[in-house]
Amino acid sequence: MLLTGCQSPLTQLEQLSNQNAHQVSIQPTRPFPLALSEPTVKPGSARLRVYLEGDGHAWATASQPSLDPSPRTLLMARLAVTDPQPSLYLARPCQFVGAPACNPQVWTDQRFSQAVVDSLDQALNRIRKAYGNRDFELIGYSGGGALALLLAAQRNDIAEVQTLAGNLSPRQWAQSLNLTPLSGSLEPLDRAERLRHVAQRHFIGDDDRTVPPILYQHYRRTLGPTDCLEVVRLPGVDHADGWIEAWAQWRYKPLRCTPQW
Repeated sequence: MLLTGCQSPLTQLEQLSNQNAHQVSIQPTRPFPLALSEPTVKPGSARLRVYLEGDGHAWATASQPSLDPSPRTLLMARLAVTDPQPSLYLARPCQFVGAPACNPQVWTDQRFSQAVVDSLDQALNRIRKAYGNRDFELIGYSGGGALALLLAAQRNDIAEVQTLAGNLSPRQWAQSLNLTPLSGSLEPLDRAERLRHVAQRHFIGDDDRTVPPILYQHYRRTLGPTDCLEVVRLPGVDHADGWIEAWAQWRYKPLRCTPQW
């Protein structure tokens, strides 16, 4: 435990990946290079799962941004590398790897900016070129849920989106928790017309206080009629705990794709 505490976040990600037949590479996307954990043997699947990291360690205190936004628990990386289905893990900008464009604004107010979406979009393009897959399934945790929706709203190869404790509406999230609005960030619901046609399933922890369950109600009401939407409420699950067990039960289950009105 002491050794792990002294290791860099990138080293921990590399060790977790190596232990599960994955390898870490740094994708030269712009303006932010991104850490990617992918299988050592590339699957020939027509559809790939890409796990999108959450906001990570964005804040050191309630008022002081962190100097390193890399996640400390590697929850999403663990879900990705242990998933029997063809899966990759994609970190957020400035997590695990720095860049000249990195500054605290990137992982605080601008965490959902167009520049952030652009880097993730480029990473998906590079993955598709390398793997030859037809489309993607995006799985986003916390703030990664907002980015999964933003990507789905601008790409034509996102077959479905699943979110775990997803921040589905950063604007409403800030308002609900009496936080300062995220200046410079995009709002998925501003692209509701596109999102209505994206198959999606949202997992909500009933005990989540970081992304309150009431946020989904706002998202659902504002989104309007959809082609395919499913919500799963998870008793006893909060923002950090219970997801490994819950996802192990749900990761094989297809979406119950029925129109919602």
